[in-house]
Amino acid sequence: MYNLGIDLGGTNIAVGVVDENYNIVGRGKVKTGVCKTEEDVVMGMAKAAKMAVEDAGLTLKDIAHVGVGSPGSVDTKNGIVLHSNNIRFKNLPMKAMLEKELDNLPTYLDNDANAAAYGEMIAGAGKGAENFIAITLGTGVGSGIVVDGKMLPGVNCAVGEMGHTVIVVGGEECTCGRKGCFEAYASATALIRQAKRAMEADKSSKMWDAVGGDIEKVDGKVVFDSMHAGDETAKKVVDTYLEYVACGITNIINTFQPEILCIGGGISNQGEVILAPIREYVKKYRYSQDLPDQTVIKTAELGNDAGIIGAALLYKLYEK
Repeated sequence: MYNLGIDLGGTNIAVGVVDENYNIVGRGKVKTGVCKTEEDVVMGMAKAAKMAVEDAGLTLKDIAHVGVGSPGSVDTKNGIVLHSNNIRFKNLPMKAMLEKELDNLPTYLDNDANAAAYGEMIAGAGKGAENFIAITLGTGVGSGIVVDGKMLPGVNCAVGEMGHTVIVVGGEECTCGRKGCFEAYASATALIRQAKRAMEADKSSKMWDAVGGDIEKVDGKVVFDSMHAGDETAKKVVDTYLEYVACGITNIINTFQPEILCIGGGISNQGEVILAPIREYVKKYRYSQDLPDQTVIKTAELGNDAGIIGAALLYKLYEK
């Protein structure tokens, strides 16, 4: 049996055909930015889905279920994205719209971070844990929370928006309307913004060479690569950024005390470069201090595929 998993991100729509062993056997991708309207986004999802099916050497008739991880608050029962501040959705009947484009295949929705957490819980870093949290550092900061082996949904489909807890009162404005949110400081978007400011203040930074003088080409990899090349300005950017990340993660650990907390998103590819300073910060400031059982902090094992695999398996949670 094959299932389609759609990971709807602020930058890309990534789709995979997932087999029974949780392997991705076909892929499709389109840029989210080229989609100007809600309808365009759904059409882009359908296009990427068909690309993935073709890449797998299959047809839609070979697909049993479709799952979508979408940013924002998601009504999982009715398949509606109630609100998303990063991709401007409001009461979007995504399930119905997508089923229409994909031959009425049964489609299930959840928040994108929940889907990633579910994927990690079933097939990755959280395997075997009853209390587990997955943090995704991407265009925003997403979080999926597993308590006693079950996804925590919340009464209004918006539980676990840890990216929108404040870590700097009166700080940077967030896309949600608040100021000082964890997301405004710890997302990949925030890292890029912080790097650009540092570059403007230091015209000799190696980051300028890395982007050929075009500051709009800065991404997270440029910042870390420049740091590894010995650029002090890039190192200061990374150090400050990781302190923000660690602050938010400490808050999450103090709140939930999970067995395992994993960090996903492109930045997690840096491995111990980010994990070591985060662990040190958490060790210093965690409420639990020297108690024998402590949260294990690790990178997501499925990488950027967590959202795809988790979305493909959503039918296990919501199929009636």
